[in-house]
Amino acid sequence: MERTVDARGLNCPLPLIRARAALKDLPPGDVLVVLATDPEAPIDLAALAADFGVGVTTEREGDQWRISLRP
Repeated sequence: MERTVDARGLNCPLPLIRARAALKDLPPGDVLVVLATDPEAPIDLAALAADFGVGVTTEREGDQWRISLRP
């Protein structure tokens, strides 16, 4: 299952804070998708993925990022 955090329009560190909270509650096997417009979000969420030991993929879609975290 996929859970989405819509952090578009939010600046650092809010996308990171919201993703961290959502990742803690994510059931095993689910994917967390973060939508963000902050250019720092891919960097911050890659570091978060490393801290949690989860996989991360990043895609740019126009002026926003789609960052998927897979435990």
